[in-house]
Amino acid sequence: MDRSSQNAAASPHASASRHAAVEAALAGLDLPTKVALLGGTDMWSVGPVGAGAAPGFGRLVLSDGPAGVRGENWTPEDPSIALPSPSAIGATWDTEAARTAGLLLAQEARRKGAHAVLAPTVNLHRTPYGGRHYEAYSEDPQLTGVLGAALVAGLQQGGVAATPKHYVANDAETDRYTVDVRADGRTLRELYLEPFERIVRTARPWLVMAAYNSVNGVTMSEHDVLNNGVLRAEWGFDGALVSDWTGARSTLGCVRGGLDLAMPGPDTVYGEHLVAAVREGRVAEETVDMLARRVLLLAARVGVLDGAPPAVPADTLPAPLDGPATVRDLATRSFVLLRNENAALPLRTGGPAESAEGAVRRIAVSGLHASAPRFGGGGSSQVFPERVATPLDALRTAAGAGTDVTYEPGPDPRSRLAPASDADGFRLTAVLHGLDDAELARVEQRDGSVRWMGSLPGDVSFADLGRVELVGEFTPRQSGTHRLAVRGVGHFRLEAADRVLYDAELQAESEDPAAAFLHPPQRTFLLDAEADKPLPVRLLHSVPAYGVGGLFGLVSFELGYGAPAVSEQELIERAVGAAAEADCAVVFVGTTDESESEGVDRDSLALPGHQDELVARVAEVNPRTVVVVNAGAPVLMPWRKDVSAVLLCWFPGEAGGEALADVLLGAAEPGGRLPTTWPDAEGDVPVRQVVPGSDGQLPYAEGPYIGYRAWKRAGSEPAYWFGHGLGYTRWEYESLNITALEAASDGDPYRPVARTTVRVRNIGPRAGREVVQLYLGPEGPDRRLAAFAVVEAPAGGAVEAHLQVPLRVAQTWDDTHATWHPTPGPHHFAAGRSAADIRLTAELELKLPT
Repeated sequence: MDRSSQNAAASPHASASRHAAVEAALAGLDLPTKVALLGGTDMWSVGPVGAGAAPGFGRLVLSDGPAGVRGENWTPEDPSIALPSPSAIGATWDTEAARTAGLLLAQEARRKGAHAVLAPTVNLHRTPYGGRHYEAYSEDPQLTGVLGAALVAGLQQGGVAATPKHYVANDAETDRYTVDVRADGRTLRELYLEPFERIVRTARPWLVMAAYNSVNGVTMSEHDVLNNGVLRAEWGFDGALVSDWTGARSTLGCVRGGLDLAMPGPDTVYGEHLVAAVREGRVAEETVDMLARRVLLLAARVGVLDGAPPAVPADTLPAPLDGPATVRDLATRSFVLLRNENAALPLRTGGPAESAEGAVRRIAVSGLHASAPRFGGGGSSQVFPERVATPLDALRTAAGAGTDVTYEPGPDPRSRLAPASDADGFRLTAVLHGLDDAELARVEQRDGSVRWMGSLPGDVSFADLGRVELVGEFTPRQSGTHRLAVRGVGHFRLEAADRVLYDAELQAESEDPAAAFLHPPQRTFLLDAEADKPLPVRLLHSVPAYGVGGLFGLVSFELGYGAPAVSEQELIERAVGAAAEADCAVVFVGTTDESESEGVDRDSLALPGHQDELVARVAEVNPRTVVVVNAGAPVLMPWRKDVSAVLLCWFPGEAGGEALADVLLGAAEPGGRLPTTWPDAEGDVPVRQVVPGSDGQLPYAEGPYIGYRAWKRAGSEPAYWFGHGLGYTRWEYESLNITALEAASDGDPYRPVARTTVRVRNIGPRAGREVVQLYLGPEGPDRRLAAFAVVEAPAGGAVEAHLQVPLRVAQTWDDTHATWHPTPGPHHFAAGRSAADIRLTAELELKLPT
């Protein structure tokens, strides 16, 4: 945080003025107006509404945003900058990178008119089968907490409220609305609560989001012990607690659980229900005052309460960032080089023949993810960027005219068709019709995906909307049997070439409300058409009166398209033929939005479709095969020892293609390290359960042993350990020095109890970046990450990494006495390159409070 913003945020005078303004505003409100502050006005905002609006309370807008700020419009027609996924940010192990991501999110929020961003997600990668892990940082609570705190600091330095979520134990997607997580106190405290505690105590977020799930029998929006007892009374959280969308279940339960804001609106468990509860004596009005006070304080902090100085005045906001350049740099820092035999990477290309001995003249690229990459995950983290740099285009540009880059897509791993696009020959317009069928508005579409949440084009009211018509023209690129698809929930009529292909209702396939728009059903139809002959296409959708999955203020459906099919074996043979004639083969593989997405967990870690076969066949004919993995969380790689190099690019954001070209060709180094242990086979995963039992309970029976600690406990070897990652140079660990410090008298668990210096030397041929990792504890499952630092040095240069060990990592939770106890000494320190690649060790008795 720069000094001016820090001073503005921390100024005692400004803070006192802000609280005084809150109290003055609260004193002037009657009961219904105070209650109106506790629920959403619509999908994304709070207040003001009509004559009963709170005086001086401006419209407070919240936005999804773990990997980009969508704003109030969930549509390609309102583009956003797409950042690398949070698991990619986790792979940077870089607090400055996380803070920069927060600054960029704040900048985007201000541009989009949002005052709060629903990020960061700091749930843990408890098991690789969790479907939404791309939206969270890591399997480790220390890495997650440190990076989460840095992102919160960056967001709030930019004057925008951060919202750590989902508090707590929302670590899987199956039955997430109803699942009851069962965990003992030690497991909760040392793992799942730990990132939230660090963030609340060190970064002071202005918002926290309550999870859908229950913990030990109580749903989190009503959890008095964890919300009021731990979050507020113990950790000192003074911000507002907001429900996950539709996660507030009952009026009295949410009041008792300290839920300040029920979203979305306008119909919530508060409103008239809470007014009645107060007037009937079931809730004290002072309790309503307490909740409203916290919402008013949030409004004051973000600058939408008259008379209250914002936490960050406009003249102290950070300097603007170059969005595309920033996301490109973040992506580069996140890429993890898992394998690099015989220095297969970086590739050398171009230059005069006489000075380019060993240069790659022909690169055979294959795999659909090269031309249609997953730049981000779906669901809450989905945004629509202005442009996406594909790896194929970026590599061709960067390689230059002296290198021939061929491309074969290989077999399509997707089981659902992608939205019809301009590239496929479609020109589409969405037409909004009223209940009387009159045209209300129309908007040109970037593709066949229609998704509006919270607001409609042309300021059309959802109450007036009767149907949406997607109409236009399709000019086939080739002759043959094409595929058209309808995807969504509700009634659809699909017409093409003056034929009716479908006219029926599509029903949601899951009880999860979000699944109705995140994972709706799809129906596919065949259409024979000739190349270059335009034909009309029309998809009519009657908007369900009951909403989409019970959510109102939402329209979501797609017109999908697939070109005439070629057999998968023929597509593989084409890729193999091209690879056999090339100096190097680069194969792109990855997950799809069906195999890795919000709302569903994974039943397999295998790459979907025939991607494994593609890699294996290409590797057989080209000894210099490089595989780029485009996934947000672990996948199995049965071919990993048969290829020269494996580069993990996560979901890299809108500039991921350019960042990949930089790394593949050596203009930049892959800077990331694994934030999650990657298994070698399905049967090796030590923690697997994501599906609740028949009683709706999900037991965390493994206790505090997840991730690398679970692997150590099982005594088995994963494919790649937590913290693993190579670079384009080599490092030697020279010394480890530790100084014990006196524990803080105030009991602050994040004050250091040891100061550590690790000296490393770059013994490779080029400048490089190293992530120095420090673990505490004896070898085995009780050794855990204590601190980490990123250092850089030129070839031959030495550098010192300075790491501070907080008290918390030298403590363990005692369930019997409900308190923290110091771990017994002597304390074992281990510095290295991963949880299993330890280079230096030392012992020292720490001075810990008892």
